[in-house]
Amino acid sequence: MTSLNFEHPLAIKIRKQIVQALNDFNMIEDGDKLMVCVSGGKDSSVLLALLTEIQRRSERSFQVEAAILDQKQPGFDSSKFEAWVASIGVKLHVIEKDTYSIVKEKIKGNTYCSLCSRLRRAVLYDYAHNLGFSKMALGHHRDDVVHTALLNLFYVGTTAAMPAKLRSDDGRNILIRPLAYVSERDIEELAAAWAFPVIPCNLCGSQDGLKRVRIKKLVRDLEKEIPNIYASIQTAMGNVKPSQMMDHELWDFKGLKPSPSEPQDAPKSSEPTA
Repeated sequence: MTSLNFEHPLAIKIRKQIVQALNDFNMIEDGDKLMVCVSGGKDSSVLLALLTEIQRRSERSFQVEAAILDQKQPGFDSSKFEAWVASIGVKLHVIEKDTYSIVKEKIKGNTYCSLCSRLRRAVLYDYAHNLGFSKMALGHHRDDVVHTALLNLFYVGTTAAMPAKLRSDDGRNILIRPLAYVSERDIEELAAAWAFPVIPCNLCGSQDGLKRVRIKKLVRDLEKEIPNIYASIQTAMGNVKPSQMMDHELWDFKGLKPSPSEPQDAPKSSEPTA
């Protein structure tokens, strides 16, 4: 086993936040077989390591395995990462699928993230279903959830984010995001303290002007004036008031009528009774 310090203050803090999310959204049940989708980055690696500690402490019985997609990017080398995953006692599935060539062929001069993520998601969905995993755990953290909400609001015109738990569009998979309450800064600091190997993404990491990068900068700039902005936006996503929105599917505006008047009590006579 690797010498990860699970008693590090941030490890304890993040573990408790993960457990809170697991409980709030009933993410893990007895008998679950989890496929943790790892990229070799800090977020999913921290999630994987802490899930093994949660599994050790939990009264529930569930399995934890990991899966990484080798998209055949030039220079991709997962050997050190594979050794690290083995050192924490987790089985790692390495899925080989050349989505890199498809993305490079289809996208000319634009950002690759959207198509790349769709292809990666399809491969992982199929793999999880075919191998009988009951849940897929993703490494999206609180900041990802907030940034996605703002991206949809500013660029797409929808009020939508990343739910903590959902069923995939094809209905075959349940996805969970155990890091939904965890800040990116805490993950970065813990990852630095643990110093595990990281696999960089060279497909889109060198491209400038990504909308997500711009949104992240915007929120972090606002955070200087509004320290709790991330928590406030996330709280708002769980405090939706349909009648205060403008979605015709949520509220019958055309049929909206005033409430019937309450019957008034008859005025009492001031004259004496006979």
